[in-house]
Amino acid sequence: MNITITGSLGNISKPLTEQLIAKGHRVTVVSHSPERATAIEALQALPAIGAIEDATFLRRAFEGADAVYLMIPPGYAATDIHAYMKAAGDRYATAIAQAGVKYVVNLSSIGAHTPDGAGPAGANYHIEQQLNALTGIQVLHLRPGMFYSNFLGSIPMIRHQRIIGNNFDATTPVVLSHPADIAAVAATALDTLNFSGKEIRYVASDEKTGAEIAALLGAAAGQPDLTWVHFPDEALLAGLIASGLSEQMAKVYVVEIGVALRDGSLLTDYRQQEKITFGPTSFADFAREFGEIYKNN
Repeated sequence: MNITITGSLGNISKPLTEQLIAKGHRVTVVSHSPERATAIEALQALPAIGAIEDATFLRRAFEGADAVYLMIPPGYAATDIHAYMKAAGDRYATAIAQAGVKYVVNLSSIGAHTPDGAGPAGANYHIEQQLNALTGIQVLHLRPGMFYSNFLGSIPMIRHQRIIGNNFDATTPVVLSHPADIAAVAATALDTLNFSGKEIRYVASDEKTGAEIAALLGAAAGQPDLTWVHFPDEALLAGLIASGLSEQMAKVYVVEIGVALRDGSLLTDYRQQEKITFGPTSFADFAREFGEIYKNN
């Protein structure tokens, strides 16, 4: 099959591309960076270099594709992340309809069950609805939890302050997903086209409290006394901005998510699911990866 992958060579898109190439599919990878073309070709995929803001480019990138994997790159420069994501989703939906794509795997997020979901979830709800409105097109929405890889950003805090934390306490449960596990689910779906109509699949790898996260990462980093700290929202926001994140990114991708974990609203629909796709990579497995990266940086 001809399959188009958005997301360049990110934590999910790269292993997804590799797995689909290994299955014999003809894969086109969309990237905004011309510098990525060589790396894409090295995977034996075809580069499509352009901006997702360009509707004509998107339509051309999707033309001839039997299936498409959709993800929206982080809007680091966006002044309104929700508006940026919704506009990107609208362009994706239009390009899919114009190009005649019949199968779509869409990377959504946990919490996307309500239009006012926390963080990017509300925008992902809008995107899901736009894709669901397409007739004659089979759509699978993947809703993962918090990415394991996000914790790599805590390395400076662990190293220099010997703490880790967020704006929720150590007893709060967090649904977690390894990018490799998400890629594997997407690869199977795109290889087999084992979905029909408009479907939702939650993709989780593990569930841990803040205290359990601190214990596992602390042991891996050689800091067995590592403590989880519950930061006030304002203090967390200020710290994230000081570390280089824009106020929008810090609010949407971190602070709002923490608030929704505290009050339980982020996981309401997830808790009601009878069937969830669990990946094989436990958080303890990731902690070993984390430990190697911690020691070598």
